[in-house]
Parts: sequence; structure tokens; C-alpha cells
Amino acid sequence: MTHTATPHRRVHEGRNVKRFREMLGIKQDALAAGLGDDWNQQKVSLLEQKESIEPALLAQLSTLLKIPVEAIQNFDEEQAVNVIANTFTNSDNAIGFVINNYNPIEKIIQLHEEKIALYERMLKEKDEMMGRLERLIGSK
Repeated sequence: MTHTATPHRRVHEGRNVKRFREMLGIKQDALAAGLGDDWNQQKVSLLEQKESIEPALLAQLSTLLKIPVEAIQNFDEEQAVNVIANTFTNSDNAIGFVINNYNPIEKIIQLHEEKIALYERMLKEKDEMMGRLERLIGSK
């Protein structure tokens, strides 16, 4: 009696953290600083090699990267490539995939744009404060 085992392919959460971190332009040492004093660049590098990450740490990474935990847990590069490849052979299915399924990349772009808008507001407020300080100093 022979039986064929179908390999169960797991998503590599550490590799996904690395992909999202790189897409967002965040360095390993910056991520380490956000994770706490006991973290450094080397520890983040080791984390990115782990197939699965503890739920509490995954939640912390999700917050730091401003992406949903599900994006880290579910992103499968091979599946994404297949969807893109199918776009050229069966556009209806690909469109259905984008419309009916959660799109973590779109969410990341939206969050990144929100961060830029916040940063621009903070810069404007800093400039206004500097102007007020200069006027105060100049009036003395």
C-alpha cells in the first residue's frame, strides 16, 4: 500500500517580517530600537530567519510596522506570484482575487501615506514654533 503525502507549505513569518520591513524602508537596528533595550540588529536578523514567531512578539512587530498581524501570518510569495501570473491568462479570476480578498499591500501603502501626512503636519508645527521663538528672541 502506497500513499502520497502532500507537503503542507507553511508561511515563513520571519521572512515576511523582513519583506515588509524592507518595503517600508526600515533598517534592522531601527526595528530593534522599537522592540526594546534587549534587542539589537543581530537579534532582529535571527528573528527574520524564524519560520514562526510567538504571538505576543508578532503583535508587537505588527504595531511597529503598522501592518495587520494577518499580513505577516498569511503573505505567501509563491501564491502572490501565481495570482500575478494568472492575471495574464485569466484576468477575471485575478480581478476576483483582488476584490474579494484582503490586500495587505494596499493597507501598508495607506498606512505609509498616513505616516507621511502626520510627519508633514509635525514639520509644519515645528516651523511655526520656531517662528514664534525667533519672534520672542528678537523682541528682547
